[in-house]
Amino acid sequence: MFKHKHPYKPFIQKDTKKLIVGTLPPPRFSTGELLEKDVDFCYGSYYNSLWLYIDKIHGLGLRYDNSQEAIEERKQFLIKHKIGVCDIVDSAEREKIDASDLGMQNIKLRDVIGYIKKYPSIETILFTGGNSKNGPEYFFRRHIKDYGLKLELVSKEVPRIHQLTLCHSERSEESRIIKTVSLTSASGSANRAVGSMKKYQELKNKNPKFTTFDFRVMQYQEYF
Repeated sequence: MFKHKHPYKPFIQKDTKKLIVGTLPPPRFSTGELLEKDVDFCYGSYYNSLWLYIDKIHGLGLRYDNSQEAIEERKQFLIKHKIGVCDIVDSAEREKIDASDLGMQNIKLRDVIGYIKKYPSIETILFTGGNSKNGPEYFFRRHIKDYGLKLELVSKEVPRIHQLTLCHSERSEESRIIKTVSLTSASGSANRAVGSMKKYQELKNKNPKFTTFDFRVMQYQEYF
Protein backbone atom coordinates (compact mmCIF):
# COMPACT_ATOMS: atom_id res chain seq x y z
CA MET A 1 0.00 0.00 0.00
CA PHE A 2 1.38 3.39 -1.05
CA LYS A 3 0.95 6.28 1.41
CA HIS A 4 0.17 9.30 -0.75
CA LYS A 5 0.90 12.46 1.24
CA HIS A 6 0.20 15.88 -0.25
CA PRO A 7 3.62 17.44 -0.95
CA TYR A 8 2.58 21.11 -0.69
CA LYS A 9 1.24 23.25 2.13
CA PRO A 10 -1.74 25.49 1.34
CA PHE A 11 -0.67 28.63 -0.53
CA ILE A 12 -2.79 31.46 0.90
CA GLN A 13 -2.10 35.15 1.48
CA LYS A 14 -3.81 37.61 3.80
CA ASP A 15 -5.64 39.19 0.86
CA THR A 16 -6.53 35.96 -0.99
CA LYS A 17 -10.04 36.19 -2.45
CA LYS A 18 -10.33 32.99 -4.49
CA LEU A 19 -9.24 29.55 -3.32
CA ILE A 20 -8.49 26.69 -5.71
CA VAL A 21 -9.49 23.38 -4.14
CA GLY A 22 -8.51 20.05 -5.71
CA THR A 23 -7.56 16.67 -4.31
CA LEU A 24 -3.96 15.42 -4.67
CA PRO A 25 -1.22 15.86 -7.28
CA PRO A 26 0.08 12.67 -8.94
CA PRO A 27 2.20 10.42 -6.66
CA ARG A 28 5.45 11.39 -8.45
CA PHE A 29 5.17 14.83 -6.83
CA SER A 30 5.29 13.16 -3.42
CA THR A 31 8.20 10.88 -4.33
CA GLY A 32 10.17 13.59 -6.14
CA GLU A 33 10.26 11.72 -9.47
CA LEU A 34 9.17 14.64 -11.64
CA LEU A 35 8.98 14.53 -15.41
CA GLU A 36 11.01 16.98 -17.48
CA LYS A 37 8.13 19.41 -18.03
CA ASP A 38 6.66 19.13 -14.52
CA VAL A 39 6.86 22.12 -12.17
CA ASP A 40 7.43 21.37 -8.47
CA PHE A 41 4.40 23.34 -7.33
CA CYS A 42 0.62 23.10 -7.05
CA TYR A 43 -0.92 21.79 -10.29
CA GLY A 44 2.56 21.40 -11.70
CA SER A 45 1.86 18.24 -13.67
CA TYR A 46 2.26 18.97 -17.36
CA TYR A 47 -0.66 16.60 -17.95
CA ASN A 48 -2.93 18.65 -15.71
CA SER A 49 -3.58 21.66 -17.92
CA LEU A 50 -4.66 24.23 -15.30
CA TRP A 51 -1.52 26.34 -15.78
CA LEU A 52 -1.76 25.92 -19.56
CA TYR A 53 -5.26 27.42 -19.44
CA ILE A 54 -4.13 30.28 -17.19
CA ASP A 55 -1.10 30.82 -19.45
CA LYS A 56 -3.37 31.00 -22.50
CA ILE A 57 -5.88 33.35 -20.84
CA HIS A 58 -3.25 35.84 -19.64
CA GLY A 59 -0.48 35.33 -22.23
CA LEU A 60 2.08 34.71 -19.48
CA GLY A 61 4.65 32.69 -21.40
CA LEU A 62 5.25 30.43 -18.39
CA ARG A 63 8.15 28.00 -18.09
CA TYR A 64 7.35 24.28 -17.92
CA ASP A 65 10.33 22.64 -16.24
CA ASN A 66 11.74 21.73 -12.82
CA SER A 67 13.31 25.16 -12.23
CA GLN A 68 12.79 27.49 -9.29
CA GLU A 69 11.98 30.21 -11.82
CA ALA A 70 8.95 28.23 -13.00
CA ILE A 71 7.72 27.97 -9.41
CA GLU A 72 8.17 31.69 -8.79
CA GLU A 73 6.28 32.61 -11.96
CA ARG A 74 3.25 30.72 -10.70
CA LYS A 75 3.50 32.08 -7.16
CA GLN A 76 3.67 35.66 -8.43
CA PHE A 77 0.63 35.15 -10.63
CA LEU A 78 -1.39 33.80 -7.70
CA ILE A 79 -0.29 36.62 -5.41
CA LYS A 80 -1.04 39.31 -8.01
CA HIS A 81 -4.53 37.95 -8.70
CA LYS A 82 -5.30 37.16 -5.04
CA ILE A 83 -5.74 33.47 -5.70
CA GLY A 84 -4.75 30.74 -3.24
CA VAL A 85 -4.52 26.95 -3.37
CA CYS A 86 -5.69 24.60 -0.64
CA ASP A 87 -6.34 21.07 -1.88
CA ILE A 88 -8.74 19.25 0.37
CA VAL A 89 -6.96 15.87 0.64
CA ASP A 90 -4.04 15.79 3.07
CA SER A 91 -3.20 12.12 2.54
CA ALA A 92 -4.56 8.85 1.20
CA GLU A 93 -3.48 5.27 0.62
CA ARG A 94 -3.34 3.57 -2.77
CA GLU A 95 -3.02 -0.04 -3.83
CA LYS A 96 -2.06 1.12 -7.32
CA ILE A 97 0.36 4.04 -7.63
CA ASP A 98 -1.51 6.36 -9.98
CA ALA A 99 -3.35 9.69 -9.87
CA SER A 100 -6.90 8.30 -9.91
CA ASP A 101 -9.19 9.97 -7.37
CA LEU A 102 -11.26 6.78 -7.20
CA GLY A 103 -8.13 4.84 -6.19
CA MET A 104 -7.75 6.75 -2.93
CA GLN A 105 -8.45 4.91 0.33
CA ASN A 106 -8.26 5.82 4.04
CA ILE A 107 -8.47 9.47 3.08
CA LYS A 108 -7.60 12.26 5.51
CA LEU A 109 -8.99 15.67 4.66
CA ARG A 110 -7.61 19.12 5.34
CA ASP A 111 -9.63 21.58 7.38
CA VAL A 112 -10.58 23.85 4.49
CA ILE A 113 -13.29 25.59 6.55
CA GLY A 114 -10.64 26.30 9.16
CA TYR A 115 -8.52 28.05 6.53
CA ILE A 116 -11.53 30.01 5.26
CA LYS A 117 -12.19 31.22 8.80
CA LYS A 118 -8.51 32.10 9.26
CA TYR A 119 -8.45 34.16 6.05
CA PRO A 120 -11.62 36.30 6.03
CA SER A 121 -10.86 37.84 2.61
CA ILE A 122 -11.68 34.51 0.88
CA GLU A 123 -14.92 34.92 -1.07
CA THR A 124 -14.89 32.13 -3.65
CA ILE A 125 -13.86 28.47 -3.83
CA LEU A 126 -12.88 27.10 -7.25
CA PHE A 127 -13.23 23.31 -7.30
CA THR A 128 -11.08 21.65 -9.97
CA GLY A 129 -13.74 19.03 -10.54
CA GLY A 130 -17.33 18.32 -9.61
CA ASN A 131 -19.31 16.19 -7.20
CA SER A 132 -18.33 12.79 -8.61
CA LYS A 133 -17.04 10.33 -6.02
CA ASN A 134 -13.70 11.38 -4.49
CA GLY A 135 -13.75 14.67 -6.37
CA PRO A 136 -13.03 17.98 -4.57
CA GLU A 137 -16.67 19.07 -4.30
CA TYR A 138 -17.62 15.59 -3.09
CA PHE A 139 -15.04 15.76 -0.27
CA PHE A 140 -15.93 19.35 0.56
CA ARG A 141 -19.57 18.38 1.03
CA ARG A 142 -18.45 15.62 3.40
CA HIS A 143 -16.10 17.99 5.21
CA ILE A 144 -18.66 20.74 5.88
CA LYS A 145 -21.09 18.28 7.47
CA ASP A 146 -18.74 18.25 10.45
CA TYR A 147 -19.50 21.97 10.83
CA GLY A 148 -23.25 21.53 10.35
CA LEU A 149 -23.05 23.33 7.00
CA LYS A 150 -24.38 22.58 3.53
CA LEU A 151 -24.10 23.93 0.01
CA GLU A 152 -27.08 25.75 -1.49
CA LEU A 153 -27.56 25.58 -5.25
CA VAL A 154 -27.30 28.89 -7.10
CA SER A 155 -26.95 27.68 -10.70
CA LYS A 156 -27.04 24.16 -12.12
CA GLU A 157 -25.47 25.22 -15.41
CA VAL A 158 -21.89 23.98 -15.94
CA PRO A 159 -19.85 25.10 -14.11
CA ARG A 160 -22.32 24.59 -11.25
CA ILE A 161 -22.41 27.32 -8.64
CA HIS A 162 -23.36 26.94 -4.98
CA GLN A 163 -23.06 29.11 -1.92
CA LEU A 164 -22.17 28.43 1.68
CA THR A 165 -23.34 30.55 4.61
CA LEU A 166 -20.62 30.72 7.22
CA CYS A 167 -21.16 32.40 10.58
CA HIS A 168 -18.24 34.47 11.86
CA SER A 169 -18.54 32.81 15.24
CA GLU A 170 -21.01 30.81 17.31
CA ARG A 171 -21.87 33.96 19.28
CA SER A 172 -22.21 36.24 16.25
CA GLU A 173 -25.29 36.66 14.07
CA GLU A 174 -23.15 38.03 11.23
CA SER A 175 -22.31 35.65 8.41
CA ARG A 176 -20.19 35.32 5.28
CA ILE A 177 -21.45 34.01 1.97
CA ILE A 178 -18.83 31.85 0.25
CA LYS A 179 -19.43 31.17 -3.44
CA THR A 180 -18.30 27.80 -4.84
CA VAL A 181 -17.72 27.08 -8.53
CA SER A 182 -17.31 23.50 -9.76
CA LEU A 183 -15.06 23.85 -12.80
CA THR A 184 -14.62 21.06 -15.30
CA SER A 185 -11.51 19.13 -14.26
CA ALA A 186 -8.26 20.27 -15.88
CA SER A 187 -6.95 16.72 -16.15
CA GLY A 188 -6.78 14.95 -19.50
CA SER A 189 -8.96 12.14 -18.16
CA ALA A 190 -11.94 14.53 -18.17
CA ASN A 191 -11.78 15.12 -21.93
CA ARG A 192 -14.34 12.40 -22.60
CA ALA A 193 -16.78 14.05 -20.20
CA VAL A 194 -16.24 17.41 -21.89
CA GLY A 195 -16.86 15.83 -25.28
CA SER A 196 -20.26 14.60 -24.14
CA MET A 197 -21.43 18.00 -22.90
CA LYS A 198 -24.23 19.56 -24.94
CA LYS A 199 -22.65 23.03 -24.87
CA TYR A 200 -19.33 21.68 -26.12
CA GLN A 201 -21.04 19.75 -28.91
CA GLU A 202 -22.95 22.87 -30.00
CA LEU A 203 -19.73 24.91 -30.14
CA LYS A 204 -17.93 22.09 -31.94
CA ASN A 205 -20.67 21.93 -34.57
CA LYS A 206 -20.34 25.67 -35.18
CA ASN A 207 -16.54 25.46 -35.34
CA PRO A 208 -15.02 22.02 -36.12
CA LYS A 209 -11.62 23.30 -34.92
CA PHE A 210 -13.01 23.96 -31.42
CA THR A 211 -11.30 21.64 -28.89
CA THR A 212 -11.77 20.47 -25.31
CA PHE A 213 -8.82 22.74 -24.47
CA ASP A 214 -10.68 25.73 -25.98
CA PHE A 215 -13.77 24.80 -24.00
CA ARG A 216 -11.91 24.85 -20.70
CA VAL A 217 -10.16 28.14 -21.53
CA MET A 218 -13.58 29.64 -22.26
CA GLN A 219 -14.94 28.34 -18.96
CA TYR A 220 -11.90 29.19 -16.81
CA GLN A 221 -11.30 32.73 -18.04
CA GLU A 222 -14.29 34.06 -16.10
CA TYR A 223 -12.70 32.91 -12.83
CA PHE A 224 -8.97 33.33 -13.51
